[in-house]
Amino acid sequence: MYFSRAYSTSRLAAIGLSTLLAGAVSAQTMTRDSGAPVGDNQNSQTAGPGGPSLLQDAHLIEKLQRFDRERIPERVVHARGTGAIGEFVSAGNLSQLTRASLFAEAGKKTRVFVRFSTVIHPKGSPETLRDPRGFATKFYTDQGNWDLVGNNLPVFFIRDAIKFPDMVHSLKPSPVTNVQDPNRFFDFFSHQPESTSMLTRVYSDLGIPASYRMMDGNGVHAYKMVNAQNQVRYVKFHWKSLQGEKNLTRAEAARVQGEDFNNLTNDLYAAIKRGDFPKWDLYVQILKPEDLGKFKFDPLDATKIWPDIPETRIGTMTLNKVPDNFFESTEMVAFAPSRLVPGIEASEDRLLQGRLFSYADTQLHRLGPNNQLIPVNQPLVKVNNYNADGAGDTGKRSGDVNYQPSRQSGSAVDDPAYKSVQTPLSGSTQQAAIAKTDNFSQAGSFYRSLAKQDRENLVGNLAADLGQVKDAETKQIMLSHFYKADVEYGTRLTAAVKGDLGDVQKRAQKLMD
Repeated sequence: MYFSRAYSTSRLAAIGLSTLLAGAVSAQTMTRDSGAPVGDNQNSQTAGPGGPSLLQDAHLIEKLQRFDRERIPERVVHARGTGAIGEFVSAGNLSQLTRASLFAEAGKKTRVFVRFSTVIHPKGSPETLRDPRGFATKFYTDQGNWDLVGNNLPVFFIRDAIKFPDMVHSLKPSPVTNVQDPNRFFDFFSHQPESTSMLTRVYSDLGIPASYRMMDGNGVHAYKMVNAQNQVRYVKFHWKSLQGEKNLTRAEAARVQGEDFNNLTNDLYAAIKRGDFPKWDLYVQILKPEDLGKFKFDPLDATKIWPDIPETRIGTMTLNKVPDNFFESTEMVAFAPSRLVPGIEASEDRLLQGRLFSYADTQLHRLGPNNQLIPVNQPLVKVNNYNADGAGDTGKRSGDVNYQPSRQSGSAVDDPAYKSVQTPLSGSTQQAAIAKTDNFSQAGSFYRSLAKQDRENLVGNLAADLGQVKDAETKQIMLSHFYKADVEYGTRLTAAVKGDLGDVQKRAQKLMD
C-alpha cells in the first residue's frame, strides 16, 4: 500500500518518521488485530473496477475469519446467564473451622464475580421460564480462585452423576421436534424417585424467580472445611438474599414475558446502575464426620437438605458493578466445583464427585486448555506450574525447566502443608445405590410448609405439565411418588390430571422409602 500523495517528501520530513510510526495512529484510528492501522474499512481490494476481490486483502480476510468464529460453543446447561461484579466481606475469624484465607479475619474483602443463569433453556430464551436458577460465585482469593457453583434451590433431581447426561437429555427439546416435552422428562423421572423433592420445589413458585436480587442461592452439595490441625467438618453453603425472596405465579410470568423476557437481567442491572447494590449473607451448616450416620437419610445425598441443623453466618456479598463486556465476562467465565482453595475440599457426594470432572472439562471444550488465562478467570495470585502450550497459551513462561521435581534454581516445588486431608475408607469397589434413600419425606415436608395458596399453585403448575403425559404408566408412577410424599398432595394432583387414585394408592404402598 502506498502513502497518499498528501504526504509529500517535505511533509514526511516535517512530521518526522518516528512520529509517523509511533504517534500518527491516534486512539480513534481503527486497527487490525495486529495493531496495524486500517486505511479503508468500507471497500474490499479488487482486481480493478469490475474485478473480483483479492485474497491479499488481509483486513477483509481477518474480519471474515473473526466473524465466523465469534460464537464459542454454547454451554450445554446454564447457557442463559447474567453476570455481575462485587466483593465478599468475611464476618469473622473462622480459623477454627477452616484455613481458607478469605475467612481469616473479620472485614477481610475478596473480589467476586457472580453468574446467575437458567439451567436447561438456551441463550436468548425468556427469563420467565420455569427452571432451576444457577447461582455461581467466583472468589478471587489470595490463595487462588474458589468457585462455589450452586443453584437457587437447595436440592437436586438426582444423586449420582452417572445419570446427569440422561436427565439433561430428557429435559432438553426432543431430538425429533426440537420442543421440550413433559412426556420425555416425566418418563425419565418416573424411574428416579429421588427426584420427588426437587420436582416439588421447582413446580412451586420458587421455579420462577421474580428477581435475581430477591433469590437465595445454595451450594447444594456438602463440602469439607479443614482447619490448620486437619480437623474436618462437613458443611453446606446458603446465600440468603437481604432483599428478601420474590417469585412469580404462572399467570404473572406469562404477563411479564409479554412485557420483558429479559426481566431478570434488566432488574439486576438497573438496580446496580442506580446504586441499589444487592447483598447476600453467606451461611454454613456444620456437621462433624461422626454425625453423618445419625440421620435417616444420607447427608451427602444431593437430593436432601439438612433439616434442624443451625446455620452460621460467615460473610456478606455485595454486587456493585455491571461488567463492561458481556462476552469477555459472563460468556467466558469458567466455573468449576473443582476450583477449591486450601481449607475447602470436596465431600464424597456422588453427584459432586462427577461435577468435579465434568465442569472443568466442559470449559476445556468451550474455551480451550488455557481458559484460566482469560482475564475473568485469572486468579489474583501468581500461577506457578508447568501446564503449558496449546491454543491460547499466553503464559509467557521462560527457562529450560518445564518439569517437576528439579534441582535447578527457581524451579517449582510442592508444599506438604497443603496436602488434602486423609479420609478413612472401607469396603470394596461397587456399583450400587446408597443405603438410606429416603426419597419422599422431604418433599412432603416442603409441601406441608407451604401456605394454602402456594399449595394450590404447586398442584396447578405440576398438573399443567404432568397432565400432558400420554403414557398412563408413567403418569401413575409419578402420581404415586407425590402421594407417597404427602397424601393430600398426591390426592389433589391425581384429581387434577384425572388419574386413578385407587391405583396410585396401591403403587404408593409398595414404594420403599
